[in-house]
Amino acid sequence: MPDTTDEPSSAGPARMSFDEAVAHVLASQSAAFAVIPVFEDDQEAAAGARVFVLDHDGHGGYLLRFVAGPFFSGAYAANEKFSSAEIPDKVRELKFLPTRCERDWFTDPVQVLIQKLVQASGMAAPRMPDYRGGPARAAAPQTEFPVSFIGRGTPTKH
Repeated sequence: MPDTTDEPSSAGPARMSFDEAVAHVLASQSAAFAVIPVFEDDQEAAAGARVFVLDHDGHGGYLLRFVAGPFFSGAYAANEKFSSAEIPDKVRELKFLPTRCERDWFTDPVQVLIQKLVQASGMAAPRMPDYRGGPARAAAPQTEFPVSFIGRGTPTKH
């Protein structure tokens, strides 16, 4: 996972507040992201992640893409878009890194999405494994997961 410091370093760009990230996205027509690891009970290593990507909407505005789920699985706890008005306050408290992204990245497993976002940010991540070659597993097609843990009770599809 990316480090949590706010200072710029030779390893890459500094983290930005939500408002700074929105300004960056709007000015550069690119993206910014934040990642929160998810830990299972009694485990020290992250079992999954919540990925928040601020992205331009192609019409002069921005949106939030939210992907969450376990590592090494095709099952997602969430893979949604939020309009700027729908973004929960909890997300506005996060720190973001500038990056770029492509729409098809959001169909990749969580760890591959994170790897692509980190690489596109220009941040050096020498200890980050190459997840593209990792094992792939998928949940049953009827499997659904709640998204209420980020502050919105009912999912909507866009």
